[in-house]
Amino acid sequence: MSASTTPFWPAPTVDGAVEAVVTLPGSKSITNRALILAALADGPSVVRRALRSRDTLLMAGALNALGARVETDGEDWTVTPLPTNASVGDGALVDCGLAGTVMRFVPPAAGLVTGAVRFDGDPHMRNRPVGEILDALAALGLEIDDAEEGSPGALPFTVHGTGTVPGGTVVIDASASSQFVSALLLAGARFDSGVDVRHDGAPIPSLPHVEMTVTMLRRRGVAVDDADANRWAVSPGPIAAVDEVVEPDLSNAAPFLALAAVSGGSVTVRDWPAATTQAGDALRDLLTRMGCTVSRTDGGLRVTGPADGWRGLQGLQADLHDVGELAPAVAALCALASTPSHLTGIAHIRGHETDRLAALATELGRLGADVEELPDGLRLAPAALRGGRFRTYADHRMAHAGVIIGAAIDGVEVEDIATTSKTFPDFATFWSGLFHPVGSLGA
Repeated sequence: MSASTTPFWPAPTVDGAVEAVVTLPGSKSITNRALILAALADGPSVVRRALRSRDTLLMAGALNALGARVETDGEDWTVTPLPTNASVGDGALVDCGLAGTVMRFVPPAAGLVTGAVRFDGDPHMRNRPVGEILDALAALGLEIDDAEEGSPGALPFTVHGTGTVPGGTVVIDASASSQFVSALLLAGARFDSGVDVRHDGAPIPSLPHVEMTVTMLRRRGVAVDDADANRWAVSPGPIAAVDEVVEPDLSNAAPFLALAAVSGGSVTVRDWPAATTQAGDALRDLLTRMGCTVSRTDGGLRVTGPADGWRGLQGLQADLHDVGELAPAVAALCALASTPSHLTGIAHIRGHETDRLAALATELGRLGADVEELPDGLRLAPAALRGGRFRTYADHRMAHAGVIIGAAIDGVEVEDIATTSKTFPDFATFWSGLFHPVGSLGA
């Protein structure tokens, strides 16, 4: 949809301290990893409290296309794994949409079925990096055709599966995305020789996501050797069928906890885990450093903003390399802060749903922010913001940034708020419902 016809949504603005308790949908990262592992397991299993969103439904559809059966009725999804000698007959099509996890996690599994599996997605997905995965799979013994429509190393591409993947050692550069590592590890136990993944390049971003993958594999009895830096070796063997209870999506907590900071109120996110591999857990430290009070309660995690709301926020000097998905929400808060901020280590978010650094600099600047785009981050200084249109570039995290600014500044209109359905269905209704003196909402 062109910019001229994409709808703009008037973001609500706070008129007092927000006091709310929220229950968030499940983690997309955990849901999609659990679905892949369940589809490759040695028996049926259940993904409990699965996130129902565009990305997770695309993952379910992709696994169904390979021959697994994912039943998505209700909040608990039953998965029947790929049958022995699974075949896609005349071929299968996997729609990746805008889901990086589908585009990167499913191709290794596609090598375990017989037949041609073609991958494609939304137009912007043809700009997102996947070549390292395709080259790695070719090195591990798979036939990959990625020259369709003159687009080597990108969508569309076809995996020609033979039912087995030889596996072995492969060297990749995962500096553009930690998903390159996770993709190979998730299916590696089903390869004939397992997989030994070695990273050679700049530091891997978002390492907590690799730790999440390793933790989930070990829970299913898969042997993973990660004793050496930049190396992960998965031994061949069965993947046990294990029911997974999906944690709340802590990265999706960012705009809600930011609302406490902006309004000077308190927001509690229910069921915040005591220990987790999710990157969103870093919000506890980041918001504390910006002047919020963060505490655990019997109900979850509670954040209370400065007494005078966003005007009392302190700027932030932070390396967000490992938690880049939080950068849009954090940048929005920094644009409102009373002292300068410098966010670094996030060059890799240029390869996310959009070039997030360029998009943030452009859209925050459009609303009056004093923001400088750096090669690997953003520099922000205090400035008087104003209302206006905030474009999202079909990126749910950009929409989160827009609504945070809109909560503080009257007259902000956020483009295509429905893009938030990627990880949070009906976000706009949920968000608007918080703008009451006292609220208690569940997803």
